[in-house]
Amino acid sequence: MKKIKAIIFDMDGVLIDAKDWHYEALNKALGLFGMEIDRYDHLVTYDGYPTQKKLDLLSMECGLPVELQQFLNELKQQYTMEIVEMKCKPKFQHEYALSKLKQEGYRLAVCSNSIRSSIETMLRRASIDGYFDFCLSNQDVKKPKPDPEMYSKAIRRLNLSPGECLVVEDNEKGVKAALASGAHLLKVVTVEDVNYQNIKARISELEGAKHA
Repeated sequence: MKKIKAIIFDMDGVLIDAKDWHYEALNKALGLFGMEIDRYDHLVTYDGYPTQKKLDLLSMECGLPVELQQFLNELKQQYTMEIVEMKCKPKFQHEYALSKLKQEGYRLAVCSNSIRSSIETMLRRASIDGYFDFCLSNQDVKKPKPDPEMYSKAIRRLNLSPGECLVVEDNEKGVKAALASGAHLLKVVTVEDVNYQNIKARISELEGAKHA
């Protein structure tokens, strides 16, 4: 197997513990119209999709007026940023992992179904924005995750083959996108799992496969 040369990270639930923030912000906006999503439905149906896709699903399945979507999307982003400003802080284990990986010569990128302004703000607030070669958002692709377009585009931009890239994901939609791109996968459950030891162990496991 080829040597791993790049690590591509999802953001929400991987680098930033923001999944609940998106849920809270969207529900705050939807609450103005009495259309909140309960937590079970969010986890089963909506989690991992961009906000616009969530609103499209609400229009199709719950009767949310299409005319309200743009207003709700903008309001949700505003509420998200308010939460980010309050809660998003540096995490030592991520700064350590990214600095070590960068020092060892790995290329680093972010692929997130969030909008670009959210990605940039969260990474900056977490003090890790300087470690990445680039970030791709849902605004940079025609089809967000679970479609592999975002990861395939990142791999091309890195000028590498899928086999030279490791994707770190927590969400089933992201996992599906990563595997469909042909890249290798490190699936994590929480942001605590995203640390230098776990990433290097997965790389060693992959690179050791050629000797098995």
